[in-house]
Amino acid sequence: MRLRQEVQALPRRAHERRVAAARLADILPRPKPILVVAAVLRDGEGRVLIAQRPAGRHLAGRWEFPGGKVGAGEGEHEALARELREELGIELLGATPFMRTRHAYDDRSVELSLWRVERFNGTPQPLDGQQLKWVAPALLPDEDLLEADRPFVAALANPALR
Repeated sequence: MRLRQEVQALPRRAHERRVAAARLADILPRPKPILVVAAVLRDGEGRVLIAQRPAGRHLAGRWEFPGGKVGAGEGEHEALARELREELGIELLGATPFMRTRHAYDDRSVELSLWRVERFNGTPQPLDGQQLKWVAPALLPDEDLLEADRPFVAALANPALR
């Protein structure tokens, strides 16, 4: 009963504006998700490389799989090679798509394309001001990884999907 009294106490115009805004949000097209490529790089012990988002970036301090946004007119494989070169200083020699997912944050939506890196030249270095660490796949769930990466974590922790 109390809720009904509160609603009735609202100025009529304020209530109408809220209802109109809610309806407008339902009919407006949602922004296209940001397409992001990410890499599963493994070391000789089977551990997976993760990177910490640098200060000043969206969700700074959280961990993620290395990669980044796909640029306009750029293919996913091309973007992955560019991102790994820019962020880690390695040359991508071979990679295959592993998994895709979408995630909506409060302020943006992303579509993530995770690739298995089979071959690369060089040693990953933190060229983008980020921290790097190698983690056993079974321990990935214990890391503070981005919510968008959680489906990848579950897949990589599953021995049947590795």
